[in-house]
Amino acid sequence: MKLLINLAFALSLSGLIANSVSAADLTRSEIQQLLKTASKSNPADLRRKDLKGLDLSEIDFRNADLWGADLRGANLSKSNLSGLVLDLTVMTGINLSGADLSRVSIFGVSMMRSDLSNVNFSNSRVIANLDNSNMTNANLSNVRWGADMKNQPMGLMRVSLNKVNLTNANLKNADLGRSTMRFANLSNANLSNAILISAQLDAANFTDANLSSVDFTAAKLGEANFTDAILTGATFAKVQGLDSARGLKNNKTKSANILN
Repeated sequence: MKLLINLAFALSLSGLIANSVSAADLTRSEIQQLLKTASKSNPADLRRKDLKGLDLSEIDFRNADLWGADLRGANLSKSNLSGLVLDLTVMTGINLSGADLSRVSIFGVSMMRSDLSNVNFSNSRVIANLDNSNMTNANLSNVRWGADMKNQPMGLMRVSLNKVNLTNANLKNADLGRSTMRFANLSNANLSNAILISAQLDAANFTDANLSSVDFTAAKLGEANFTDAILTGATFAKVQGLDSARGLKNNKTKSANILN
């Protein structure tokens, strides 16, 4: 009797597990077929589709509607999503290595623990959580990822880049105002003319980074590392934690604004 009860319990448990692992709504080949006949005016309908874990690498999605799609764990490496609206998509643990996300809009999304190495995010608008992601060699030039203080109906909405690896990344002219970048690795990155007003940069690593003309006004810089960084023309007005920042005292390119 006990054996039968245990067997019934095991079968019930296996059924629950099987039901909890659902297949994606579409296959790779089905998505490719939809895209063949799609256009800007009549995009492939992938809206709110479950596409978790699929291999969607090297696919051109520019004529797709991916709004609200579930892309967790999917492989979109070297794919083209340029110009798409990806608001409210689910992208935790996604692989977008080498993908083109230039001019995309991403709002209210989790992209934590994702592979975003070599991705092209230039001229994009992103308010999302990218914590613990790999963004080495990424292109974030001219991005508008700063908080829009005129449009905060749900409280402060901003990009989160805590513990993100941005080594060798291009952030020239990037707007990252009020972003949170605690423990981010920005070593050897190009942040020339970037806006980091009121950004949280505690323990961020700027070793060998180009920080010329960066605006750090009111930023939090406790334990940040500026060793061998280029600081020509950078502004440090009203910053917090400057006394614990490293690499500033003997920096030959520090600006006249560094201790204001």
